[in-house]
Amino acid sequence: MKIFKFGGASVKDAEGVRNVASVLKAVGYKNTLIVVSAMGKTTNAMELVIKNYFENKTELQSALQDVKKFHNQILLDLFDNERHPVFEAVKSLFIELESFLKINKSPDYNFVYDQTIGYGELLSSTVISYYLNEIGLTNNWIDVRGLIKTDNYYRRANVDWDETQQHITSALDASVLYITQGFLGSDANNFTATLGREGSDYTAAIFAYCLNASSVTIWKDVPGVLNADPRYFENAQLLHQISYREAIELAFYGASVIHPKTLQPLQRKEIPLFVKSFLNPEESGTCVSKGKALEPEIPCFIVKRNQVLISLSSLDFSYIVEENISDIFSLLHLYKMKVDVIQNSAISFSVCLENTYNNLDKLLQHLKAKFMVTCNKNVNLYTVRHFNEEAIRSLEKDKTVLLKQLTQETVQIVTS
Repeated sequence: MKIFKFGGASVKDAEGVRNVASVLKAVGYKNTLIVVSAMGKTTNAMELVIKNYFENKTELQSALQDVKKFHNQILLDLFDNERHPVFEAVKSLFIELESFLKINKSPDYNFVYDQTIGYGELLSSTVISYYLNEIGLTNNWIDVRGLIKTDNYYRRANVDWDETQQHITSALDASVLYITQGFLGSDANNFTATLGREGSDYTAAIFAYCLNASSVTIWKDVPGVLNADPRYFENAQLLHQISYREAIELAFYGASVIHPKTLQPLQRKEIPLFVKSFLNPEESGTCVSKGKALEPEIPCFIVKRNQVLISLSSLDFSYIVEENISDIFSLLHLYKMKVDVIQNSAISFSVCLENTYNNLDKLLQHLKAKFMVTCNKNVNLYTVRHFNEEAIRSLEKDKTVLLKQLTQETVQIVTS
């Protein structure tokens, strides 16, 4: 089978859904499984629903209504008859969501987040499946939560590969066109668990691995993998070929085109990954596979914004040794901090991290009991693979450099 993944930008409106059909007609859809993300900015809108659920109940219905209106307009644009069964299917999903928000007793934000956020993908896949069937592209809609099984590490769940393999191979027929949801799975109690933000790419890779797929194609609004994000860097260039190893490096450092977990299962079975434009589907795009590290060989720029830089030193000017570092990492693990850069000297230790779970204040309070602590919030982390002096100069120009670290292939610079 082939695995196609369409992200939110590719299905942001009715025209986007029609274009998905055009892409399928242009490149073929035989023996294909399609993974879709939530439409447009739906995930952000659903996060506002969750925020209001916990912090501002009076605005909850208004936030939900915005999501309903958005999807209803897409339905009206795609389907001539308001009695089409898709309207009832979408309505049922909203009833399901509202029912959960009414009866839920759990105060756990991460649990509620996962039970709520995935309705974006359930809605988009439902709309797309009905539309494709309407125009003659016969397909089966499947609920990915019955196939991808995980633990209950909500918002960043870990896949149970053995159980997932069994479910997928027994449930799917390679000759059928399927539509399913990215980002989602379910735990042992069948509660929804998400695979991490931007996890739809990972979903595609999971299916590819379990089905021994011939390829995975991620359809995006860019011509392929670029050497820099064009929103932040000028003159971004297309990378025609990237090795698995190089792509994993880029993903680890935060390249937004490929999810960090996506590449490992593909590499294990040497399944090629294509990143192509849904606006120009017949162009070659980028191929990630076994082979040449990078084509062309040019610096690759990555930026992560809104990071936190914490610098620690011992209270008595003693060395920062293994025992101290072990304590620090235990705390980082306890408070679920994702570490991006580490740098240490004899009496200091610096770490640049992401405060995904909003535990920074608790972490700092804990650290201050043992160390002198300096914290810089809202810093930018720049990473350049295959850097040269010109690349470094361009990044440092007119910026205050708080931390800089070079290895043979990579430079990382933290700026305020």
